[in-house]
Amino acid sequence: MASIPRITVLGSLNMDLVAYVPHHPLPGETLTADRFATSPGGKGANQAVACAKLSRDRPSSSTDTTTTTTTPTAHVSMVGSVGADAHGAQLRANLTSYGVDVSGVFDAPAGTGTGVAMIIVDKPTGENRIVLSPGANHAVQPPPQGASDDDDNDKEEEEEWVLERLRTGPTAGAGALPDMLIMQLEIPRRTVLAALAAARRSGVEVLLNPAPASPLPEAAYAGLAHLVVNETEAAILGGLGVEQASTLAGDEAALESVSRGFLARGVRHVVITLGGKGVYYMAAAADKKGLVPAEKAKVVDTTAAGDTFVGRYALEAAAARKKGVPFDIEKAVREANRAAAKTVERPGAQDSIPWRDELE
Repeated sequence: MASIPRITVLGSLNMDLVAYVPHHPLPGETLTADRFATSPGGKGANQAVACAKLSRDRPSSSTDTTTTTTTPTAHVSMVGSVGADAHGAQLRANLTSYGVDVSGVFDAPAGTGTGVAMIIVDKPTGENRIVLSPGANHAVQPPPQGASDDDDNDKEEEEEWVLERLRTGPTAGAGALPDMLIMQLEIPRRTVLAALAAARRSGVEVLLNPAPASPLPEAAYAGLAHLVVNETEAAILGGLGVEQASTLAGDEAALESVSRGFLARGVRHVVITLGGKGVYYMAAAADKKGLVPAEKAKVVDTTAAGDTFVGRYALEAAAARKKGVPFDIEKAVREANRAAAKTVERPGAQDSIPWRDELE
C-alpha cells in the first residue's frame, strides 16, 4: 500500500445512544421515543469510517466487510482511546470491519469507560441534538508534565508524544508519518494544539474540523491546510458570535468575509458547510471561491453527514498531495457534498455512510 496515501484520524470514539422522537423535547417535557438504537460513533471514528468506506467498494460478502473486489484508494488509521469494556471492544471491531487500522487505539486507564453520545433525532426533519460524555476520550493526551520552568521543552515532549502515536499502520515503528492528519475537538484541546504544532514541524498536512467549536489560539491556524466548519463553528471561530450563525448561511458576502479572515490567519483552504443551503469554499491559491448548492435528498437522519463530508473531502486532498498535483477544492467539495447527501437518507452514524461504488 506504499503507493496510496495514508490518512490518520486523531479523535474521539463514542458509543451512540440514539432516540428517534416526534419533536425535540421542550424544557421539562418527557417524550416517548418512536425508536431507540445503539451504534458505534464519535466524530473521530465516524470520519475514519467515512475515509475507509469511501475509499473502497462494498464488500463481496455481507459477513466479511473487509473483502472487496477493488483496491482501496487510501490506508486509514485511527488514533484514540476506549475503555476496557464491551463498548470499547465493539468500537474496535466495527472500525476493523470497515478496513480501518486500529493499532493506534489504546485502552484508557482502569476505571475510565468508553465515551458515550446521547443523540435525540427529530424524525420529521432528521435534525439532531447531541450530549457527550467523553469518558476515555479525555485519556487522549500526553502524560502530565512535572513542575518545570522550561515551557519549550514541555511542548516538545508533548509534540513527540503525538508523533509517536501517528506512526501507525503497515510501517509502524519505521518512522513513517501520515500524508494527512484529520482532527476534531472532541479530545483534549492540549492534544489538538500539540498535534497541530507537531504536524507543522514534520510537514504533515492537517484537516481540522473544529467541532464542538471553541476559540483557538492564532497559532492553530498558521499553515493549516484545510479548515472545515459548519455555519455555527464559522461564526464562533470567525469572531461573529453564535447568534449570527443563522444569518451567515444566507449571506454570501458575509461568508466570503469570514473565509478571508481565516485565510489571513494562515489557513490555505476554508470550507463552510451550510446544510440545506449548500457549501461555501475558498482557497488562498488563485483566490478560488464559490457556493456549491446542496444536493437533493430525502432527509432521515443528519447524524454523520458532516463526518461523511470530511471523509470524502480528505480523500480528494490526500490523493492530490500524494500524486503531487494541484488540489481542486471545488471538485472535492462537490464530491463530498454528494456523499453527505447519501448519508442523510439513512438512519444511524457509521452504517449510514456510503461505500465508494454507491456513489458511482
